[in-house]
Amino acid sequence: MDSRSGEMFVFVRVVQAGSFSGAANSLDLSPSAVSKLVTRLEERLGTALFLRSTRELSLTTEGKDFYESAIRILEDIDEAEQAIGAGSSEPKGVLRVNASLPFGTRLLLPLLPEFRTRYPLIDLDLSFTDSVVDLTKERVDVAVRVGKLSDASFKARLLGQSRYAVVASPGYLARSGTPAKPTDLHNHVCLGFNFRRSVSQWPFLVDGESKPLSLYGSLLANNGETMLEMTLLGLGISRLGRFHVDEEIQAGRLVEVLQEFNPGDIEELHAVFPAKRHMARRVRVFIDYLAEKVSPRLETAAKPRP
Repeated sequence: MDSRSGEMFVFVRVVQAGSFSGAANSLDLSPSAVSKLVTRLEERLGTALFLRSTRELSLTTEGKDFYESAIRILEDIDEAEQAIGAGSSEPKGVLRVNASLPFGTRLLLPLLPEFRTRYPLIDLDLSFTDSVVDLTKERVDVAVRVGKLSDASFKARLLGQSRYAVVASPGYLARSGTPAKPTDLHNHVCLGFNFRRSVSQWPFLVDGESKPLSLYGSLLANNGETMLEMTLLGLGISRLGRFHVDEEIQAGRLVEVLQEFNPGDIEELHAVFPAKRHMARRVRVFIDYLAEKVSPRLETAAKPRP
């Protein structure tokens, strides 16, 4: 191993272990040998990477920056080796995946047992949130994004489309009545998201044209799973993706309303990944697996219900 990459590898292990002794145990080296390698690295860089005390070991500002760079470089080395040996080795390594809570819990998690059986050497690091995260900063390998894509520095593969549906629980409709036309929603409790404007626009087909209706959400949530739970509890009417609510509709726990006014409100779902020249095999097989398993489900979710 090149001495610089070797020192970098030891440095990363120290950061991850939180101590020289912890890194030494994982590397089968003595703590003094690990300390000497890190010291040599610091001398070559001309800066301290750690703040050392008798109680704890913490990174300096320069150490934090170098750690982020070191992680990327070591991953690039690993990916290069995997690319050369692609014909003879199984996909392996850590795969960091980011997705919204609805997609992650409803579509992705049920697929993981089979994926783990197919690719037992891939370690999955999952992050589910409806907030938009910085994929580069968080070192995400694959993210599933709903709607328009705005980051041209990433590549994307279309997984499919999902139609939106306006839904409510049978209990809510029994108490508050069923809206017969879009403007009736002004007399109902409409649930909204707090990571967007508090006044949101729901599109409806009126007189042959798609027209947005501005609605104020008196109950707000920061993710789709909470929104679904509030809807199931009868707290109001929501607008959610069909892939998210199909099972609830089929089971009778939710009712789709204003179907005749649905304008074919569809958003695309993409697998987004860094635009690298050589894609790591673990990334490629995961995206292929998503396309194989998720796309048929989304085809169903994009079709209007009879």
